[in-house]
Amino acid sequence: MAVKIRLTRMGRRHRPFFRINAVDSRTPRDGQIIEKLGHYDPIEKDRAKQLVLNRERVEYWLAQGAIPSDTVSEILLRAGIKHKYAEEKAARRVRAKAMARVKGRHFTKTEEIAAKKAVEKVEAAAKAAEEKAKAEAKAAEEKAKAEAKAAEEKAKADAKAAEEKAKAEAEAKAAEEEAKAGAAEEEPEAEVKPAEEKAEPEAKAAEDESAETKAPEEEAKAAEKPAEDKAQAKPEAPEEEPKAEQQPSQAEVQAKGETEAASQAPAGEKAQTEADEPEQPKEQAPSQE
Repeated sequence: MAVKIRLTRMGRRHRPFFRINAVDSRTPRDGQIIEKLGHYDPIEKDRAKQLVLNRERVEYWLAQGAIPSDTVSEILLRAGIKHKYAEEKAARRVRAKAMARVKGRHFTKTEEIAAKKAVEKVEAAAKAAEEKAKAEAKAAEEKAKAEAKAAEEKAKADAKAAEEKAKAEAEAKAAEEEAKAGAAEEEPEAEVKPAEEKAEPEAKAAEDESAETKAPEEEAKAAEKPAEDKAQAKPEAPEEEPKAEQQPSQAEVQAKGETEAASQAPAGEKAQTEADEPEQPKEQAPSQE
């Protein structure tokens, strides 16, 4: 018969306790045992008390060809008991792992979990990188939109400012032209008025001068006219000459000559002359102011 070294579960629920027994391979787990080789308490905190083995009997049964289970093999190796089944198992494990890798499979559940975790980690990193790239692209797009909007608003503001500046310049220019036009309109009036004011005294002075000039002429004419009237009129007694000697004028000389000629003429001619000539009213000589 084949002898196996395996564990028998003892204890209660949530408080496991295992015995290490040498049993027939055909016996069930809780069946009849051949020999008790020790016990294993996983809940014990003291590692020295967790495992208790009868090393001599374990080595004996291993030498007799007893095959330990995988769990018992690990426990024996932890206790320092080497056996060929552990080496064979390690070799088989290496070959099985190599074959699994060739076929693209996972040899143990642990490796499968580890590989799954690695894949998830890579996927998470790729997803994070993708999300980061999307976020950066979105941020760049929003930044570009904001810059474009800011540039557009700045262009609008610049255009508005330029328009307002041009409008202000046009208004200033119009105001300046209007001021110039008003000044040009006011300047002729100002120039004409002083000219008129200046011309008025000149005209007045000219009138005064002409009046002064005309006054002697009028006096002379007024002096000549009475003399002519006197010459044409009847001779009268000569008036007494003033004490001051005055030069007789040409008209007086002529009138005196005519008077003398008339006195020397005959009486008939004199009477005829007087009859022919109408009587002229006497005019008073203008008084000299």
